[in-house]
Amino acid sequence: MGADRVHAYGAAAGLLGDLLLGDPRRGHPVAAFGRAAGAVERLLWRDHRGWGALHTAVCAGGAVALAAVAARTVRGRPAASVALTGAATWAVVGGASLVREARGIARALEAGDVDAARERLPRLCGRDPQALDADGIARAVVESVAENTSDAVVGALVWGAAAGVPGLVGFRAVNTLDAMVGHRSPRHLRYGWASARLDDVAGWPGARLTAVLAAVAGDHPRGAVRAWRADARAHPSPNAGPVEASFAGALGVRLGGTLSYGGRVEHRPVLNAAGRPVVTGDIERAARLSRRVGLLALGVTVAARWAATTALHARKGRTS
Repeated sequence: MGADRVHAYGAAAGLLGDLLLGDPRRGHPVAAFGRAAGAVERLLWRDHRGWGALHTAVCAGGAVALAAVAARTVRGRPAASVALTGAATWAVVGGASLVREARGIARALEAGDVDAARERLPRLCGRDPQALDADGIARAVVESVAENTSDAVVGALVWGAAAGVPGLVGFRAVNTLDAMVGHRSPRHLRYGWASARLDDVAGWPGARLTAVLAAVAGDHPRGAVRAWRADARAHPSPNAGPVEASFAGALGVRLGGTLSYGGRVEHRPVLNAAGRPVVTGDIERAARLSRRVGLLALGVTVAARWAATTALHARKGRTS
């Protein structure tokens, strides 16, 4: 069995496992990585970019090295390779948890229980829930669904197709480090700089693919492309900008504006100003769009890997 088939079967199995089972209930590898990264931070922390870069190299590099050893151990054994790819994909993809949390908040809002929705919001994003009314919570959820579709699903599939199990694990490690130390708090402004910049680089291809697929799978393809072209560059994040703008246009809603993180108020650009304000019902629409984008991303990345492998074999045949 060729490497492209191993990857295709493993990635499909892992994504199916995520859709049906969600995240592992106990002993989640990402949680274990987070604890290890926290221990490394306690050992290395200095208010300095260089020490932060060392932290990034130790944590992300160590995760990739372990994944590479595991992949090499099963090389030449198709069934074991498929199982490893499937397990890694299941562990690093978080689409089911994303949709589950979004729908839980939507149910609370539909029942008129804004306090319960505020209580659940931190499981999905870092906004200050007490500063938000029902519509503000709904907008925060739609924006988080959009961004995390790229971070928790599409980006991992892209790097898995490009670099196999080490790519899957490496992407999730970098993304987790960014969530832990990449924010602009006083403690992590310098120490987390390397993690944040590496996450920007690693997330670039997945974010663009997510934006394209949201336009393809959404209700308003032209609106998605228009919002992406007009508004994405004004967003402070080079990757969240295209994704959130494309989702906004695809859903026909308006995202962005004033928000609060950790007591810090930010005024972000409006995305798709021609759209209407977000309402609770748009959470379910965003969740369904996220699911469609994830499935399309699986097809695109598997096809891209197969095409690259075929082209490589053809080139070798011409030169032999």
